[in-house]
Amino acid sequence: MTQSDRFHAVAASYLGWTLDAFDFFVVVFLVDILAAQFGVSKARIVATIGFTLATRPIGAVVFGVLADRYGRRIPLIANVIFFSVIGLLCGFSVNYVMFVVLRTLYGIGMGGEWGVGASLAMENAPPRWRGVLSGIVQSGYSTGYLIAAVASRFVLPHLGWRWMFWIGGLPALLALYIRTKVPESEAWQEHKLPSVGAILKSTLHYWKRFLFLMLLMTFMMFLSHGTQDLYPDFLKSEHHIASITVSNVAIFYNVGAILGAILFGQLSEVIGRRKAMVCALALSMVVIPFWAFGGTIMVLALGAFVMQMGVQGAWGIIPAHLVELAPDSARGLVPGFAYQLGILFAAPTNSIEYALRDVFGYRWAIASFEIMTIVMLTIIISLGGEQKGKQFVTVKPD
Repeated sequence: MTQSDRFHAVAASYLGWTLDAFDFFVVVFLVDILAAQFGVSKARIVATIGFTLATRPIGAVVFGVLADRYGRRIPLIANVIFFSVIGLLCGFSVNYVMFVVLRTLYGIGMGGEWGVGASLAMENAPPRWRGVLSGIVQSGYSTGYLIAAVASRFVLPHLGWRWMFWIGGLPALLALYIRTKVPESEAWQEHKLPSVGAILKSTLHYWKRFLFLMLLMTFMMFLSHGTQDLYPDFLKSEHHIASITVSNVAIFYNVGAILGAILFGQLSEVIGRRKAMVCALALSMVVIPFWAFGGTIMVLALGAFVMQMGVQGAWGIIPAHLVELAPDSARGLVPGFAYQLGILFAAPTNSIEYALRDVFGYRWAIASFEIMTIVMLTIIISLGGEQKGKQFVTVKPD
């Protein structure tokens, strides 16, 4: 496989996750507007985020099994077209029920992209570059969030909320890029099994490892969604910061997220996956007072910048870590399914934080939730294993 082939595989995974995340995060900037548009409470709009998260495991299973049975490319193309069309249709919603149905369906597409894209990218990445490329792939999530923030700053005021979803139909063009430029995975070709039943049987053989990965991903979701999804609303509601300024802050802290994913991804090649993740979590822990209790917009913005460096620093290692721990014959299914089951169990995160806000106040709600999450994650990561540098393809002698 040529360097060009490797580049296209990683680029396709990164772009797919970026565009997928953009469609997801559009909603967090529209909570007030959508509530007014559909005549419902803000809590019911926040709940749609949970519906999207809850259906992601369905996509992980469907597209993951297809990826292990028929290769990475075709399922990834189908997935990109699916989530692009559903995202586009969200802009045509005429009432709350229609919006809920579409956002729930969108979760299926979002759930399928990560596992297939991550396996394709990591199987094509040279082992010595796997850490930093893992960070780049995962930073697509923050890039999508950043683009959503930019759109809320420049598209929303001039064209309205529907255009925030309509431009989400553009990712369908990525399918053409994958079709013409991205090669099939050599690792899949070497380890593919003859039937869906064989794939599922292989997965069940590793059930203990799968349960560990699912637990890990549940708390990783508590970490990311607990620090990101409601933060724009937190800045507006608690600190009465204007929407335009909130968008600028979101752009700023997502730059930190992208830097953190790449830096800690590379660090994981030096000190190992688990130690690098714990270091990233420690960074997030120490900045919580500034992120949640800062008294000025400058302190809050800087706190959010460093917070997301740590959060996405830990996340930047996840694609490589999960793909390395997955069985060879089910590398399309296991990482994505564990990832999305974590989403399923963590789906109430936003609703929990929103409910805690009414009891303890917004600041203590998000701070206490993340302190407990970081402590538990540190324990889980420390007790787990890793297979840094695992070879996915048999090395042929010269």
